Amino acid sequence: MSTTTVATVARGRQRRARRRRTVVTVLAVLIVAGFAATLMFGRTFYPPADVVRVILGQEVPGAAFTVGRLRLPRATLAVASGLCFGLAGVTFQTMLRNPLASPDIIGISSGASAAATFAIVVLSLDRTGVSVIAIVAGLAVAVLVYALSFRSGVAGTRLILIGIGVAAMLDSVTNHILSQAAQWDLQEALRWLTGSLNGATWDETVPVLLALAVLAPVLLHQSGSLAALQLGDDTASALGVRVNLTRLIAVTGAVALIAFATSAAGPIAFVAFLSGPVAARLVGPNGSLLLPSALVGALLVLTADFCGQFLFGTRYPVGVITGVLGAPYLVYLIIRTNRVGGSL
Repeated sequence: MSTTTVATVARGRQRRARRRRTVVTVLAVLIVAGFAATLMFGRTFYPPADVVRVILGQEVPGAAFTVGRLRLPRATLAVASGLCFGLAGVTFQTMLRNPLASPDIIGISSGASAAATFAIVVLSLDRTGVSVIAIVAGLAVAVLVYALSFRSGVAGTRLILIGIGVAAMLDSVTNHILSQAAQWDLQEALRWLTGSLNGATWDETVPVLLALAVLAPVLLHQSGSLAALQLGDDTASALGVRVNLTRLIAVTGAVALIAFATSAAGPIAFVAFLSGPVAARLVGPNGSLLLPSALVGALLVLTADFCGQFLFGTRYPVGVITGVLGAPYLVYLIIRTNRVGGSL
């Protein structure tokens, strides 16, 4: 390889690394700005000084309750759940080499939703009980889909098709339970199923933060191995990647993040599905998408929740806004995949 070629390759790597750093920095700044706006704006505006004092634990008349008890848990849950959805979604998409392989599509969110609906309507559990059952159900459905799709390894297309079938059955169960629900239980279940941050509390937010603190470093540590899996199992093995172990760690970590986020905020539609493709277009080719996708997810949930509260005449749950954004992209992706000869 000539000196000129080596220099050209080095410049290309530096340019891509610089672009990646820029994108990550801009996303982080936008998240901080959105977080601050969520704390300051509402029916009552509180200046930044009052918000900072509340965060530091000082007693500020009016702001201590509105900011400290209402807005701060909501904004924190928006960021935490967005990070979970974004990171988990791109983990599946990277590992299975398919943009349709997100928890929204392959049944994990449907499992948590069916279990939560059962817990609300039939068992009449409180929010803590609903969260626990949703977490367990999300993990159980992931194990079921993974086991049914395993045949000398896991093929992305097979897992997606099985996941879609399982999701359809679970959605039918959810609809049946809702058809038998009393009016009050029906309203509570639909609020949860839509994906909403209304009434967020620290009791719901803290478990999501703990799950993120434990599992995000594990998944980020696997970024190199996940990137190698995109080359195929044989090539990844030749490069020294322990394919089955990497896939097990990735699936377990991603499913747990989805389960904890869904248990607290509901199945916020399409965040896990959208974050990876959006991050890929921002960052460009090559390099891990895990961190950029997590940041995109956090920004998407935070922005959608803010818009749902204040941009329209009626207040909408965050899941309604993300659903409006995500559904057209899903249709576009399916059409594009069919046109280029991809398989579903």
